[in-house]
Amino acid sequence: MKTSKLQTPLQYDTQGLDVAILKQLYVNMLRPRLVEEKMLVLLRQGKISKWFSGIGQEAISVGVTMALHNEEYILPMHRNLGVFTTRNVPLHRLFAQWQGKASGFTKGRDRSFHFGTQHYKIVGMISHLGPQLGVADGIALASKLKNKNQVTAVFTGEGGTSEGDFHEALNVASVWQLPVLFCIENNGYGLSTPTSEQYNCENLADRGLGYGMESHIIDGNNILEVYTKVQDIAKSIRKNPRPILIEFKTFRMRGHEEASGTKYVPKDLLETWELKDPIDNFHKYLKKEGVINDAFEVDILNKITTEISEHLEVAFNEDSINSTLTNELKDVYKSFEYEHVTANSKLKEVRFVDAISEGLKQSMERYEDLVIMGQDIAEYGGVFKITDGFVAQFGKDRVRNTPICESAIVETAMGLSIAGLKSVVEMQFADFASSGFNPIVNYLAKSHYRWGQAADVVLRMPCGGGVGAGPFHSQTNEAWFTKTPGLKVVYPAFPYDAKGLLNTAISDPNPVLFFEHKGLYRRIRQDVPTAYFTLPLGKASVIREGNEISIISYGAGVHWALDTLKKHTHILADVIDLRTLQPLDVETIYTSVKKTGKAIILQEDSLFGGVASDISALIMEHCFEYLDAPVKRIASIETPIPFADNLESQYLPIQRFESELMTLLNY
Repeated sequence: MKTSKLQTPLQYDTQGLDVAILKQLYVNMLRPRLVEEKMLVLLRQGKISKWFSGIGQEAISVGVTMALHNEEYILPMHRNLGVFTTRNVPLHRLFAQWQGKASGFTKGRDRSFHFGTQHYKIVGMISHLGPQLGVADGIALASKLKNKNQVTAVFTGEGGTSEGDFHEALNVASVWQLPVLFCIENNGYGLSTPTSEQYNCENLADRGLGYGMESHIIDGNNILEVYTKVQDIAKSIRKNPRPILIEFKTFRMRGHEEASGTKYVPKDLLETWELKDPIDNFHKYLKKEGVINDAFEVDILNKITTEISEHLEVAFNEDSINSTLTNELKDVYKSFEYEHVTANSKLKEVRFVDAISEGLKQSMERYEDLVIMGQDIAEYGGVFKITDGFVAQFGKDRVRNTPICESAIVETAMGLSIAGLKSVVEMQFADFASSGFNPIVNYLAKSHYRWGQAADVVLRMPCGGGVGAGPFHSQTNEAWFTKTPGLKVVYPAFPYDAKGLLNTAISDPNPVLFFEHKGLYRRIRQDVPTAYFTLPLGKASVIREGNEISIISYGAGVHWALDTLKKHTHILADVIDLRTLQPLDVETIYTSVKKTGKAIILQEDSLFGGVASDISALIMEHCFEYLDAPVKRIASIETPIPFADNLESQYLPIQRFESELMTLLNY
């Protein structure tokens, strides 16, 4: 550790802190500094792959962590090693994590600080800087709903404040008065981009005013200022739950990561901040005040360096990680034992939309912690009236109107899951999922594979054309998500299936995208049990049997196929309603195709890259010798979905399906 001989430029006020606390603050900063210095040596030796240095910023990580209770969640960034060491995460596990070994936190599946641990109440970042801010909202919401009087602290850099997620998360936290401590580490540069090119205001803390949010500026290099002020703020939040924005002024003394260096930083700027080193200055202050002496310093240095050496030896002696294909695939999803609840109640004819509403309501009754979130879903009942009357029965804590911010609400749902609560998010239209795409495919989908954290979230996706709604309210975009490991995708065609599958999706601890074709909402009726029941995911339904051809579809496509067969009663076809696209019931498909020798796959989505393409490939790979004709795919044309009736009719595959079916039968 380099020590400056100059007088400290920082002013300290102990505010009557106990000597033991002063010593602990120093030790807790020194420990991550010494770990980092060792990691930089190992990096040069090629024994770790990458390092994001937090040297010079330790006071923020340590001060915030010590100001919070151990049971309160912290969501750090990659320069917050002090959070992990202050929470006493064993060093050998951190070293193993950075080397991609099994005793790390991600089984070699993710690097650096991209992990979480429920035991230490730490939820690490992903490379996309914004999502963790919304995740903190969800954890804080759970705390507020359960009256825990806890604070959730989340870190970001000044560069991360340029992300839309920052605005969305702060807005949600303010509107809902969530107990979140938003910590901005303003260290001067986002990689090489200086603050002057990142934002155009004097202080980032000033943004708090726009959210109706209290904000503070704290010297991020002054450990006593960080600790005492954050401690006071945290106490206040516990008594009066609300979000608070803190801007910590500090500086990044090394490169964004070591390979990038600091050539773009003016030399005099680096020298100025070097004089403000948080450890050097506090060390000199404590010695001057007689809090520590040479003997203490020698003792603590020996203890920390010995600890580092011993834990490094444990990590180095661990074998390189090995895993089987079975284990890798198994960990993509949290294990889920399906509980079959039999439909043994009386039947009632209901519309598709009513079946969805009933399933949602009965799941709310079954799971007392289940929270529903979405735009206009509370008193208004949602644009399709599926949650009409829910507020009166369940209250606004559990039926929550949201601002227009799909990304933050998906992230909030993830935070609820981390805190042990289930949630259902209504995308007002499936098209709008694009505004929340990042947290869906990068956070919800990957969390369990990465560090064993389930994303107990259902995203309801009203979708589909045929209603004259145009390009942004009519897409059926299931293929965006079936490609992403870690997501489950359900797409029912009938009210009975919709209710039973929705109930199962909510009970499943994995992220499920539940597609509901809005063209079926009020058009399709069916007898459905009035009580709660479930149906298994990954099991197709053979709704008509024949031996001439296999017709495979889902959603509205099933009804288009049935309508076509009504016009041609002589056709003997297996009609397979997939119901679930991920997991996909391939056995039912193979059994049918091996029987009929011909297969036609109908989807509403445009053709290229759609679900039909994968099913066609699977049939060719597994049933080729049984085929009497090429597998045929029928889909909408390769344009955005148009608004005008005649153009939309031309776009959809209904008429083309009939003609291609006849051609394939005559092949």
